[in-house]
Amino acid sequence: MTFRTVYYTATSLDGFIATADHSLDWLLTRESDADGPMGYNTFFTNIGAIAMGASTYQWVLEHDEGWAYPMPAWVFTHREFPEFPDRDVRVTSDPADVVHKHMVEAAGGKDIWIVGGGDLAGQFADHGLLDEVIVSIAPVTLGSGAPLLPRPLELKTEEVAPNGEFACIRYTVVR
Repeated sequence: MTFRTVYYTATSLDGFIATADHSLDWLLTRESDADGPMGYNTFFTNIGAIAMGASTYQWVLEHDEGWAYPMPAWVFTHREFPEFPDRDVRVTSDPADVVHKHMVEAAGGKDIWIVGGGDLAGQFADHGLLDEVIVSIAPVTLGSGAPLLPRPLELKTEEVAPNGEFACIRYTVVR
């Protein structure tokens, strides 16, 4: 199997990945099985490189007690951010198509994970570089916030499964 570039995320039922003030409290209180259908642990085993936007990186800096990702990571931003000195975290303002080539090389045949957010996933899609969208839909509405994917994108449903409180769906991107 060849590598894929995958946007793996969770969303509210009304299509937001975070509240307007970047909170994930609505998500962190939900139950799911990390080893269950489309669960994090199974997904994470084949990740060779990750990409995240500035808001996601800021959230990680504020809420995680360290850097949890052992693989190379690219943070797409025009802001200044501290880096983790003992981890391979690369802050870039280069376009997704330029960085994707480096990510493929670094991933060594494994998948590339677009951790967040929706606009970043859209930038990869704009260049024809997004292969899959795997989304866990939480039984909550937020009314506003950061949209799941603020781009028109044609998807094909490949798999649907419940996992804890979530409805999980795996889509391939239709080219």
